[in-house]
Amino acid sequence: MSVRVAVLGCGRIGRMHAEMLARRVGGAELAGVYDIVTELATEMAARLDVPQAGSVDELYDRGVDAVAICTSTDTHADLIAGAAALGVAVFCEKPISLSLDDVDRALAAVDAAGTLLHVGFNRRFDPSHQAVRDAAARGELGDLHLVRITSRDPAPPPIEYVRRSGGLFCDMTIHDFDMARYVTGSEVVSVFATGAALVDAAIGAAGDIDTAAIVLRHESGCLTTIDNSRRAVYGYDQRVEAFGSSGVAASDNPPVNTTWRRDATGLAGPPIGTFFLERYEQSYLRQWAAFVAAVRDGGPSPVPGGDGRAPLVVALAAAESLATGATVAV
Repeated sequence: MSVRVAVLGCGRIGRMHAEMLARRVGGAELAGVYDIVTELATEMAARLDVPQAGSVDELYDRGVDAVAICTSTDTHADLIAGAAALGVAVFCEKPISLSLDDVDRALAAVDAAGTLLHVGFNRRFDPSHQAVRDAAARGELGDLHLVRITSRDPAPPPIEYVRRSGGLFCDMTIHDFDMARYVTGSEVVSVFATGAALVDAAIGAAGDIDTAAIVLRHESGCLTTIDNSRRAVYGYDQRVEAFGSSGVAASDNPPVNTTWRRDATGLAGPPIGTFFLERYEQSYLRQWAAFVAAVRDGGPSPVPGGDGRAPLVVALAAAESLATGATVAV
């Protein structure tokens, strides 16, 4: 049985998900697309040869098993609640909302309907990051003492995006807060964050930062350090390291190829990728496979709503820590 998935939102992330569903996800069928910007939906529907809906309700009227919510963050909670009321499974891009009240309202609707909600923290499905987590979960590293997460983008997003993003912690670092919980298997109990606008003065003028260092303390006693930058001139830098009493495990950046050259000047090798899809394409595909299997077989959500809520709590605490200069309890 093919799982019929409709995509709401035809921007960059919506286009990526729609193309995967249409061509690369086994057991899934792209049932239709919708965007409030009609031209975006028209172009994508024509390119992928799928129906374009004139409204969200029209998509549901055609009959779908699941919906991928790839719209602006401020619409997520209402769309989750609406889909849940109709018994439609939900794949929602992060974050669920920038408001905990709205998150709780959406999660309550899902619980009341008994439907499936998956939050799109795709990095959990990256084979390298998952291998670090699995080594820690199997006890191969002993007691975890330190986790180190580096997440640096090759270039900052447009300033218009920055202004509506909710800030670095809710937009970018939220992935790292999720990874900290995922790798350690332990909740965060306190946050200290510091940061500055060192890359682009316009980001600072918009009230945000583009460079950050964060320390998390977990219930287990483990400490996680996170460093972020909006501009790494050498590529998209994504690394995770877990250090424990019995050893260490780490995931590194894959190069664009495996060629290397040595001469009188030293050793030269290829760069790392500069686009998020180069680094995480496999994780997105594996995430979709897990979601489709859960919808088809009636299994649990791969990343349930509670795992969408917890990183937002940490992100909001980090913002408070940045503003006050104090460690904030979670």
